[in-house]
Amino acid sequence: MELEKFKLLKSISATGSKLNIIMKIGIEVQRIFRPKKHGMEIVSMEVIRELQQLDKNNQYILFSKKDVDDRTVQATQNFTIDTSIEGSYPIWEQVGLPGKIKSLQLDFLHCTANTAPLFSKVPIIITIHDVIYMESLNFEGSSYQNFGNIYRRLIVPRVAKKARFILTVSEYEKQVLAKILNIPEDKIRVIYNGVNQQFKVIKEEELLQNFEKKYNLPEKFILHFGNTAPKKNTIGVLEAYKIFINRQTNPLPLVMTDCDAEYIKELLKKINAPELMSYIIIPGYIPFVDIPLLYNLGTVFLYPSHRESFGMPVIEAMACGVPVITSNKSALPEIAGGAACLVNPEKAEEIYEQLNLLLTDKTFYENKRQAGFINAQRFSWKIAAAKTLEVYNEMKSI
Repeated sequence: MELEKFKLLKSISATGSKLNIIMKIGIEVQRIFRPKKHGMEIVSMEVIRELQQLDKNNQYILFSKKDVDDRTVQATQNFTIDTSIEGSYPIWEQVGLPGKIKSLQLDFLHCTANTAPLFSKVPIIITIHDVIYMESLNFEGSSYQNFGNIYRRLIVPRVAKKARFILTVSEYEKQVLAKILNIPEDKIRVIYNGVNQQFKVIKEEELLQNFEKKYNLPEKFILHFGNTAPKKNTIGVLEAYKIFINRQTNPLPLVMTDCDAEYIKELLKKINAPELMSYIIIPGYIPFVDIPLLYNLGTVFLYPSHRESFGMPVIEAMACGVPVITSNKSALPEIAGGAACLVNPEKAEEIYEQLNLLLTDKTFYENKRQAGFINAQRFSWKIAAAKTLEVYNEMKSI
């Protein structure tokens, strides 16, 4: 596996030297500096950091909104950062960004977060992580999520047809994009996400204990990233946990991040289990840099989403040595690589059974833990950046 990585990086480096091409590349990363980063911003951040190490020849301009976490990505000799565009998300993207790039003589613009300007004077590459909003449209999420889904539903089919290349994060999602957006598969490139090197087994006991005290965490717990988006299946986790509580004499508590107590109470009412609240710990949002500590302290990680184009938490948890229970649907089996416990996310009993098996069978637990370490090694941000640069070089030959 390491040999394959070396060959790919060497190939990209050699190609760049042979072509000796200097391109001026724009990269849209509108929300990369916001403090509460989620999947798309983290992917952009990681790929850009690796591109800065890999490519010293091409000139890059990163377009982002001003925000407080402005050290996420820093300017280098050939990477400049433009935060001068203002306005709400759609105004920023559809008016400010195309206006800004018109006079910059870019070779192309890479838009990294599903959407792009409808009218651009330069060719576009677009990363489309998923098209869940095209498959069905409901209003069960927050108002912000609902608006975002409507906006993407209007924009994505149009910009996908105009884009020179589309990047996505799994073979599963490639097939979905081709079908739903009616675009040829040879226009779509699959580039897997990676695992940041900070996701590893942490042995510094004092560091772990301080984190545990800071967030008032128990010694052992089940971990789930709570979310108001229906696809994340937080209610399914609670239904499985209800079974777990009813069948265990000394049940582990459930730690749920990224959601507030009122939301969890509402879900517990729906499943007629308000008493579960006394077993649930809600530490709130935990910064990205601290998530490895959270994984390391967890006993089992629950991620039974209904729909994922990739599912980064699966491989992050594996790299930290935590067995994972995830779904047997969408891209999750592809990414889990046989190392996770796969369940039907709609069946709480299945989630409970795998949870119970992990907690009662030490051999099974350790086998899944070791398989997770091996699987996580398949995913590298260096490889993701190298494959992205490959596509950039293709743009010059079109």
